[in-house]
Amino acid sequence: QANVEATSLAGQPLTRPAAIPNAEALEANLAAAEQTLAQNPDDPEALIWLGRRQAYLWQYQDSIDTFTKGVERFPDNPKFYRHRGHRFITTRQFAKAQADFERAVELIKGQPDEIEPDGAPNPAGKPRSTLQFNIWYHLGLAYYLQGDYDKAYDAYVECMKVSNNDDSVTATSDWMWMTLMHLDRKADADKVLERITPKMDILENESYHRRLLMYKGLETPEALLDTATADATTIATQGYGVGNYYFVNGDTARARDVFEKVTSGGGWNAFGYIAAEADLQRMK
Repeated sequence: QANVEATSLAGQPLTRPAAIPNAEALEANLAAAEQTLAQNPDDPEALIWLGRRQAYLWQYQDSIDTFTKGVERFPDNPKFYRHRGHRFITTRQFAKAQADFERAVELIKGQPDEIEPDGAPNPAGKPRSTLQFNIWYHLGLAYYLQGDYDKAYDAYVECMKVSNNDDSVTATSDWMWMTLMHLDRKADADKVLERITPKMDILENESYHRRLLMYKGLETPEALLDTATADATTIATQGYGVGNYYFVNGDTARARDVFEKVTSGGGWNAFGYIAAEADLQRMK
């Protein structure tokens, strides 16, 4: 079957969508990245951007192939493991993702952190994440998706050390809270919420921010996710947080209902979608 990029955890083929928003601009960016690489064949950054541009067009297998070339040519460059690991998560290859991020962690030991440029910049044009943040963040996710909450928590503790703005802090806090709740460490989960306030400097992670306010009791699950009116993307983004909130608070039936809504949409590349899929498999 053409356009199959991955297989869901339930065994269904996952295909590239027929229409991708901003496809024309993304295609132009990909063509430019190919040209840059042709002119600078020995530049690791040129190779990284080719792989990233492929992934923005849901060409995940091509993207993984590109990053694998990078791993082979530049085995001590943590960026190739970081990006390939991310796409291993997208394609449901969690153990491979974990191995890549663990290798990246070894390679960044004792190194200064660096800003990671955005492929899709926020309206303020301020990149909000760093290389080391992304390595720890996605390593935590690789553990979490496999149900290894102890290791996920340890990774998020490291991630918090390199979370140096409110967008990073909210993203890390959200996964850390969910992980601690799965570990039945409610008092520690409550502590994570202490620094979360309604007024934070959020440029990108509004859904994580709102989820954290819900965990604190300042927003309701219904306000975050009116499943009657929400579109597929909102359901994928907000849905997992809301479903997991029901789940860790003991309402399994409602959690399953939300997870099923999340995984019936088209945004199968979203982390919330992948996590809902993983939790549904575990509920079985």
